[in-house]
Amino acid sequence: MPRFFCPQPLVAGATVSLPEAVAHHIQVVRLAPGDVITLFNGEGGEVQASLVAVAKRSVTAEIQAHVAREAELPYAVTLAQALPEASKMDWIIEKAIELGAAGIVPLAAQRCVVRLSSERAEKKLAHWQGIIVSASEQCGRNRLAQLAPLQDFNSWSSQQDLHKRIILTPRAEQSLADWARHQPPQAITVMVGPEGGFTEAEEKAAIAAGAIGLAMGPRILRTETAGLTALATLAALWSGM
Repeated sequence: MPRFFCPQPLVAGATVSLPEAVAHHIQVVRLAPGDVITLFNGEGGEVQASLVAVAKRSVTAEIQAHVAREAELPYAVTLAQALPEASKMDWIIEKAIELGAAGIVPLAAQRCVVRLSSERAEKKLAHWQGIIVSASEQCGRNRLAQLAPLQDFNSWSSQQDLHKRIILTPRAEQSLADWARHQPPQAITVMVGPEGGFTEAEEKAAIAAGAIGLAMGPRILRTETAGLTALATLAALWSGM
């Protein structure tokens, strides 16, 4: 059944006009009045809705039953990802959402090749928000991950947080998997460097601010692989799969 994000009240029995992007998608896939779709507004659960009218520029649907279904991890994982080259960030965000990430924090680190002006950063954030929505629609999540503004790594890593921060580094003696085996499921932030990794100075500053340095094993993973592997590892060990 097609699923769409609809950021408005979804009350059983009500007839709603669907957002323009959703209406366009419905027209592209040639759904017709009477077809049933799934809608979610990010506040929890989902609803089934029956299409009432499909016009060239608008679509209306009647809200039916609410289903209190969730697909969230039993713990919140935030992926703090230093900006990689080209379109890798798009792929990382899409797959992180599929793996259950509750938050995405884009980081500007010293070895980042990509440098974004304020205007470009705003456009990228809007683009990444769209990826979060489409990935959530596809994978069955009913809550949207939080996307933070682009952060300077040194400023962000020095801030205190309410939950543990992990910085992935090949210089660490303990692996994430070994650490997680001895920890209860909990809210956590995983920090991933760009191509070339974080500098030694960045790692030391983050660890001095309370981060835990952990490795991903004996092999050096690419930036687009490391964070996703970490998410999958935690899910396997903490019953998130």
